Amino acid sequence: MDRFQEMKVLLAVVEAESFAAAARQLGMSPPSVTRVIAALEARLGTLLLARSTRSLRLTEAGQRYVEDCRRILLELEEAEELASGSALRARGNLTVTAPVMFGELYLIPVIVDYLSSHPEVTINALLVDRVVNMSDEGVDVAVRIGRLHETGMPAVRVGEVRSVICAAPDFLDRVGRPATPGELEGAPVVVSSASPLLTDWRFVGPDGPLTLRPPTRLVVNSNSAAIHAARLGWGFTRVLSYQVAESVARGELEIVLDEYSVPPLPIHLLHPGAARTPAKVRTFIDFCAERLGRNPALQPPVSA
Repeated sequence: MDRFQEMKVLLAVVEAESFAAAARQLGMSPPSVTRVIAALEARLGTLLLARSTRSLRLTEAGQRYVEDCRRILLELEEAEELASGSALRARGNLTVTAPVMFGELYLIPVIVDYLSSHPEVTINALLVDRVVNMSDEGVDVAVRIGRLHETGMPAVRVGEVRSVICAAPDFLDRVGRPATPGELEGAPVVVSSASPLLTDWRFVGPDGPLTLRPPTRLVVNSNSAAIHAARLGWGFTRVLSYQVAESVARGELEIVLDEYSVPPLPIHLLHPGAARTPAKVRTFIDFCAERLGRNPALQPPVSA
């Protein structure tokens, strides 16, 4: 039996979680499937499947090998489709990552629509407020806001966001709207420990750059909690414009000191470079770029 067929048998066993079920699916006898797996393990010199009378699970080596098998078989199918002149179909598992709030507000709606139009793709969305190592964590596509840490990876710019100071209109009516950053000194402030904007609040004014470290009585560990506290009228908070776009549009928050904003941060879709980008990655990036690129909350403000 050739190696590609061995891979197909192994994947069938793993997905069915049973030698007998895999045999029925493949049209083989259970002993034949058992012999294929045993021969594969003997050739590799390692145990891929840990068996017991009641369960079947992948070993650590088996997990790595199965992931490689899926990728290799998918690339083989795409190569055959390409050679035959057929249109490449997006299929397989896709792992994407984005900051938590960006993912919840903007990426998940895009993913839902993408999955509806690409039934052979499954997606694992890793929403975390840290820079994920794409290679180590098997990420296919990453949303990056700000400076790109990776070099040599293809990146598609889909928009930009800026840091903003905001507060509830009722709060501003009560304490006044600041005309300069210095007026924030001593004002109620809520900050998020999940935000890189926590320590220093940077501005650019007529006299050049300015940095403040406003004292605060309220520190929370999520951006959404800081925004909620600001909506409740606690005080000022500094976040990224996309995070409060809906609250500003509804009149729940108001942006102040906009004329002192620092330059905007770019938003990119990043993916590992490869000789041939899989159809699932290419179609997902194209889909995201189109949807995110026409979202006004992620584009430069329109001049009056």
